[in-house]
Amino acid sequence: MADQLYDFGMIGLGVMGRNLLLNLADHGYPVIGFDLDAQKSNSLEASATDGTIVKGVTTLAEMVHLLKTPRKVMMLVPAGKPVDNVIESLLPVLESGDIIIDGGNSHYTDTVRRVKYLEPKGLHFMGMGVSGGEHGARTGPSIMPGGDLEAWHNVQPLLEAVSAKVNGEPCVAYMGKDAAGHYVKMVHNGIEYAIMQLISEIYDLLKRGAGLNNDELHEVFKQWNEGELQSYLVEITRDVFLQNDPETGKRLVDVILDKAGSKGTGKWTSQDAMDLPVSIPTIDMAVAMRDLSSYKDERTAAYALYQADAVQAQIGKDEAIQLAGDALYFATLICYAQGLAMLHKASGELAMEIPMADVVKIWRGGCIIRSTLLEAFYQAYSKNKALPNILLDEAIAGLIKQKETGIRRFLTVAAESRVPVGGLASALAYFDAYTSAAMPVNLIQAQRDYFGAHTYERIDKPGKFHTEWGSNE
Repeated sequence: MADQLYDFGMIGLGVMGRNLLLNLADHGYPVIGFDLDAQKSNSLEASATDGTIVKGVTTLAEMVHLLKTPRKVMMLVPAGKPVDNVIESLLPVLESGDIIIDGGNSHYTDTVRRVKYLEPKGLHFMGMGVSGGEHGARTGPSIMPGGDLEAWHNVQPLLEAVSAKVNGEPCVAYMGKDAAGHYVKMVHNGIEYAIMQLISEIYDLLKRGAGLNNDELHEVFKQWNEGELQSYLVEITRDVFLQNDPETGKRLVDVILDKAGSKGTGKWTSQDAMDLPVSIPTIDMAVAMRDLSSYKDERTAAYALYQADAVQAQIGKDEAIQLAGDALYFATLICYAQGLAMLHKASGELAMEIPMADVVKIWRGGCIIRSTLLEAFYQAYSKNKALPNILLDEAIAGLIKQKETGIRRFLTVAAESRVPVGGLASALAYFDAYTSAAMPVNLIQAQRDYFGAHTYERIDKPGKFHTEWGSNE
């Protein structure tokens, strides 16, 4: 084995890095991984499937020396300065034509900077989103590479081999120029935030408003996952309700503190949407509600002050479940509509040329937001790849119309029950505004011109106008 050369190298042998390498090895590729922690390098080799070629090392120079050229080196390290540090460590040992892949959740602006930094040095750099968690990395994730086209062609066979498959098609595709891979992953995570918020609001109403226990909630989500709401997030929510806590004997979900964590990608999505600008209020609300959850002491004090107990819903359990299903379907579709509209806008504004049909195609399997809805979106973009918003597709409109009455009734019940449903409400508000030929911002324009002489446009003739307001008093 002394002369053995390897097809792919990984820097960072945490769970994700290790599992991706083992996945590649299972598909016949000799792989090598580097980590300063010798225990992780040894664990990589010990975890390999019999008959596969897997090596762990503790020096970058050794790993690079044992890679076939052009060398394909992937980083799975924390975003920010650690990525830059690894790149600097690689520069003395890599050669022109070699490929560096950042598979972490880097901000896309950092990826653009790194592409420009490495290009004059003759090194190919790719930003690549990976979704599916540790299990997906081992068995087949959704992979979102972007940037250097030559590098993509070099790594395409490997990535297609390890990705999830839907109808025999790999859940990986070239996402576009520059930082498109990381941008698509960022928006993916924003959509993920939003759908998780929607599910939590549905859970809250069904539990506190309609009185369902954990066994009943499990059965509801089980049935939903066998029908039109089938998705990874609904599937795992189904399982959560049955998990017991070994310390108390209670269901684990009932002893978890109601303070949500985050790694920032949802916030990035909201921030960049405002810069474009494009409207993604349900994603924004999901970020805001996670932030609000962190004020646990203040919320407890406010509860004592206002005695804000949920009120029993004035409908039966069966009706509550039916309305909840309609509301979740409607609002989930709207989450995707917002995120995909953002990708469409960014594709043009940032010159990334993101192929929208391929985005939803590779999200159908392996990733956290995989859902049966994505097939409908794929059909929509296959008919019109320049579609600015999936709500403009006739087939999608038919799906939305079936659920509209349900979400309106559900939100009424939630308001009467004092259960906060900001995500669901924002989805309906977005839909009502997007489908309205007339919005009340004519009044806002009048106000802006009144106090700041910002001018306004008219409905009856072109041009910019200003009025000396108050002259009719």
